[in-house]
Amino acid sequence: MTPEQASSLDAYAALHGRAGRSLFPKMRAGIPLNELKRWFLLRFGLTARQFNAIRVELEGKIASIQERRPEWIEEAKERIQRAEEAMARLEKKEPGSSVLHQKKRRLAILRTKLEALLADPESGQVRLCFGSRRLFRKQFALEENGYADHTAWKKDWQSERSSQFFVLGSKDETAGNQSCQAVAPDGSLRLRLRLPDGLGGPSRHLVLEGVRFAYGQEAILQALSASRIVTAQTKTGKLVREREGSAVSYRFVRDRSGWRVFASVEAQPVALVTRRLAGAVGLDINEDHLAVAETERFGNLVRIRRLGLNLYGRSEEQAKAAIGDACREIVRACTESGKPLVIERLDLCKRKVELESVDPVRARSLSSFSYAKAISMLKAASFRAGVEVIEVNPAYTSVIGAVNHARRHGIGSHQGAAYAVARRGLGLSERPSVREAIVPTRNGGYVTFVLPVRNRTKHVWSFWAGVRKRLKAAHAAHARSGANRLPPAPLSPKARALGATRALPAEPRHANRRQHCSAGVLDDLPW
Repeated sequence: MTPEQASSLDAYAALHGRAGRSLFPKMRAGIPLNELKRWFLLRFGLTARQFNAIRVELEGKIASIQERRPEWIEEAKERIQRAEEAMARLEKKEPGSSVLHQKKRRLAILRTKLEALLADPESGQVRLCFGSRRLFRKQFALEENGYADHTAWKKDWQSERSSQFFVLGSKDETAGNQSCQAVAPDGSLRLRLRLPDGLGGPSRHLVLEGVRFAYGQEAILQALSASRIVTAQTKTGKLVREREGSAVSYRFVRDRSGWRVFASVEAQPVALVTRRLAGAVGLDINEDHLAVAETERFGNLVRIRRLGLNLYGRSEEQAKAAIGDACREIVRACTESGKPLVIERLDLCKRKVELESVDPVRARSLSSFSYAKAISMLKAASFRAGVEVIEVNPAYTSVIGAVNHARRHGIGSHQGAAYAVARRGLGLSERPSVREAIVPTRNGGYVTFVLPVRNRTKHVWSFWAGVRKRLKAAHAAHARSGANRLPPAPLSPKARALGATRALPAEPRHANRRQHCSAGVLDDLPW
């Protein structure tokens, strides 16, 4: 980009930011949008479409905050409960310690935060900070955050508040967008951006040549080619010419490297290449690895796998790249086997609450791994590859995997949990397969306990609730005895040769032979 083009985008972003910050309190005051629109078009020199982009962006932020508020309230309550429990333990073990003092301060902060969250719905207040709260709080500790004085911080603050702008698209507009139209004469895109009249420049348009997207270029070209004029008939029988196509929205963002442009188009669905009749691939997500278990159509274990994913100490981009590589590998396995992916429907708020009561090492490990990012990447990769994703309730999958499957198949507890997830996705039985549980531990040993009597009039999960209590008690007794600190038992040469990937001869003989299938089943089989 030339310096003139960069300065035009800087001015656009600054005007967009000022208009958005001015529009937010007026929208919250209940002023009708039609009055606001007329005033803003004259005050900031915007077009009607540019005002709609600012309005839609603010409405999305407000709706996001209002939707997340109940989750924040529940999360704050659970954090307070965990903090109170941890403080009670510290008062017995370390009374008067600095750790206890910091825990009390933390508890007071959480209670204040909860009071504010509970008061916001009643008053109708929405807390939105333009420029991020993290950067705003840095002004109170300038030296610790690398600022020489308040002027240096204010420069970054104003730059961050004016670092991006949104250009709204519509399917009934030329090239899917009235304010930023793209054409592809030679494979690369030529963007023609409509500048606000309030900038007062010599030209109303800014032309950017040779724009190419490293990812999604074909989807954008397909959306641009879908724009066309059609003839439609109204209710009165009159023929009118209308434009239809696919909306293309753009977001211009300035970072340390310069200006970037992001294009958003509607994703086109891909035909499924997986069938549940072939089996399933179960996934158990952990903070340091992904456990994968593949079954055939009868629910028998075929293959297990462990994908290491230690993200502690890595940057955000490094963590995103590692998670993306693991997700692509899992989706590739589903595509090659023709089997759907089964994952747990995790409650991410409870994962965050765990940070209040665990030790610092495990807290850092949990905070380094983003469960939401891993799940979103898995769904996105599966959508692009045509892999069906089945979400199941995660209740007691770890207990079922440890008790029913771990020792029986010679696998770890996490692989057993992935196997239980896969079987639940296929709707198979979860009844106990043993009377005495022998569960492996991390150091290579095991704990043993007798399973409770099952009441068949109740749901099977009520039985596994009792098993989980006995399993926790067995692990606690194992830790008190000191056996968990013993060195791990040496692996046999055969086990060392298997490594992290293990193929199991678990398929029953002649299970998938065609002569054992009816005619209707043969049509649905992927082979």
